[in-house]
Amino acid sequence: MDSQVNRGKNPVPTQTPAERSAAIKLALENDLRDAPVMAKIALQKIADRHAERVAVGSAGRVGRQQGTVSELTVMADLKPGGAQHLRRILNLIGGNMDGASEVGTVHDMRFVIYDNDKKILFCTAYDGDWDTYIDDFATKIPEYMDLLFANVEGWPGIHDPSVKDFIASHQLTAEGWYVSSPNLSVVQTWELDKKNKALESFIDTYSQKFNKPAAEMTEQELHDSQAAVQQFLKQVGTTGSGVA
Repeated sequence: MDSQVNRGKNPVPTQTPAERSAAIKLALENDLRDAPVMAKIALQKIADRHAERVAVGSAGRVGRQQGTVSELTVMADLKPGGAQHLRRILNLIGGNMDGASEVGTVHDMRFVIYDNDKKILFCTAYDGDWDTYIDDFATKIPEYMDLLFANVEGWPGIHDPSVKDFIASHQLTAEGWYVSSPNLSVVQTWELDKKNKALESFIDTYSQKFNKPAAEMTEQELHDSQAAVQQFLKQVGTTGSGVA
C-alpha cells in the first residue's frame, strides 16, 4: 500500500454549521482577500448556507458523518488474479450488489478496480456509526463479504478479530462530502417509497371510481368515498377521523 497515505486516522473536526460559516467568512477577510470577485461571492453564498446545514462530524473510528449518514472509502491492493476473479463474480450478478439490502443500513456501495487491475476502491454510505456498520456486515452478510474481499491482499476474513483493524488501516476519511437527506435513514427511505407507490395506486383507483365532484355524489357515494380515503390512511399508517 502507499505508505504516504494517512490510513486508519480520523482527523474530522467537530464544527457546528455556524462555526464553519464563521471560518469561511474569516478566510474571505484574511487569506482570500485577493481572490477574484466571483470566487468571493461564491464562498460568501456557501458561508450563508452553512448556517442552516447539518454539521459534518465523525463516524466513529474512521470517516465522516452528517446527520445519521456516514461514509466509508477503502483503497487496497488486489491479489494476483483478484481483479479477474472479482469481475467474474460481479458480472454473474449483473453488477448489482443488492445483497447489501439485507444489512438494512446501506445507502450505496460500489467497487472500482484500477491501476491496471492492481488495486481496488470500495466506497459506501451507511446509517449510524462505523463499528456498528462493520458488525452488521459480519452478522448479516458474512459470506458475501468474504466472497468479494477474499480477492484483497491481507484480507483476514470477516469473522477474524483483526478485521476491523484491517479495514481501518485501509480507509481514508473524505476531505469533502455531501448528503442530500442527512436525517433520512435507509429504512425511512424504503417506507417513504412504499407510501408514495401506495398513494399513486390509490389516486388512480379513487379517480376512476369517484370521478365527479362531491356536490354531485349521492349520500352512499360520499360515504364510500370517505371509507376509501380512511382505508388508504390506515394502510399508510396515518390516523384518520373516521367515516361519517
